[in-house]
Amino acid sequence: MIYGTAVYVLFLVVFLYAIGWVEGLVVPRTIDEGPAASTRAAVAIDVLLLTVFALQHSVMARPVFKRRWTRIVPAPAERSTYVLCASAALALVMWQWRPIPEVIWDVSAGPARITVYAVSFAGWALALTATFAIDHAALFGLRQVFGYRAGTWPAATEFRTPALYRTVRHPLYLGFLIAFWAAPTMTGGRLLFAALTTAYILAAVPFEEHDLVAEFGNRYRVYRHRVPALVPFPHLPQTSHPLRRGH
Repeated sequence: MIYGTAVYVLFLVVFLYAIGWVEGLVVPRTIDEGPAASTRAAVAIDVLLLTVFALQHSVMARPVFKRRWTRIVPAPAERSTYVLCASAALALVMWQWRPIPEVIWDVSAGPARITVYAVSFAGWALALTATFAIDHAALFGLRQVFGYRAGTWPAATEFRTPALYRTVRHPLYLGFLIAFWAAPTMTGGRLLFAALTTAYILAAVPFEEHDLVAEFGNRYRVYRHRVPALVPFPHLPQTSHPLRRGH
């Protein structure tokens, strides 16, 4: 329980720092600041860092890995350990990131710049809201460790449709995409970050949904058919959505 709580606090610190790092606000080093490197070297290092981040997220989220991993890590602490590794991978990205300062676009007009910032922060808010729409405590390992302490773990996975998930299947990912691309000043470094994270998200969705189909079968197939993945558009009334335990 102490371990899970400490990991969650660490995650909050890293996540809040990441918002400032991406947006270029408040924190001492942003995505456009850091050790100098040639453009070629910066691209190579940054791609490597994000590849490590993506592999950690994808590999540790797969059921086959979890089954083997829980022979080493106690099962109630598996999710907290995943969150710890994800936080460490994100911290590594921010620590070793090489800036590419060339400006791609810059929204300099006051009202327009504020509007773009507002859109970006709306993306962050959407991502955070999506975690609470499913189960914030379970997503970050708290429910598992506290449930184990209380003798109520493991609990059955529910199959339901939280409000956001009636519009898109992956509002968490959608929030991140909005936050990353709505940049008042888009530098080469932020463009690379946005492009690579977008590629990762698009690649991760099929793997995550494969696991959900394996767990929930035809119920998830019907839901996937009726609700778009990332871009909202009018759709037919849908059935329930599973409480997601992946990313």
